[in-house]
Amino acid sequence: MEVARTCAGRAWSGEEGAPHGRVRLFSLTYTRHRMIDRDSFQRFPDIAGDDDEDTALLREMAQEARRYIASHSWCPPEKNLWLACGVGGVVALFLVEFSQKIAGSPDDTLWLVVGDLPSAYFVTENATSARAALECYCNIMDDWIAAVLDGGDLDEVYPVEAEPNEENARELESRLRFLQSEIIPAIT
Repeated sequence: MEVARTCAGRAWSGEEGAPHGRVRLFSLTYTRHRMIDRDSFQRFPDIAGDDDEDTALLREMAQEARRYIASHSWCPPEKNLWLACGVGGVVALFLVEFSQKIAGSPDDTLWLVVGDLPSAYFVTENATSARAALECYCNIMDDWIAAVLDGGDLDEVYPVEAEPNEENARELESRLRFLQSEIIPAIT
């Protein structure tokens, strides 16, 4: 059975405080729901990096992720925040587990990406591993880049909190290529 689900936001029309007045549905397809293996994830606040500086940066990024998701009016209370992977000050992928399902949704977990690139949240069904989640993030951001560079409809892509111009699109494109060539391949 195939079910259309989102790789980016969930559709809640007219949600107050959502970018562009709403969060759009961006569909991908999945065939079955799989559990996310959290064995290698680090639960907040017990996050440790490769050294003291990395640890401090990753903990700051966890706080940034918590602020980012809590800024959405639809956000239920957080139950747990897990660091799936990250490089302090560059990029961090978190899994947020809510104490209840998001209203009007079957979801009680979301992926969050924060760092030296646009923050984003998206559902977990199409990305049941850290590697798949960062690949999904890159695809979401690639859609925004293409819309900006090709003059596409920005209402049809994930809303990025950056001025939609060629300079920002090229800068994001460069950062995504770094993620794809250096960080994602290192995720086991």
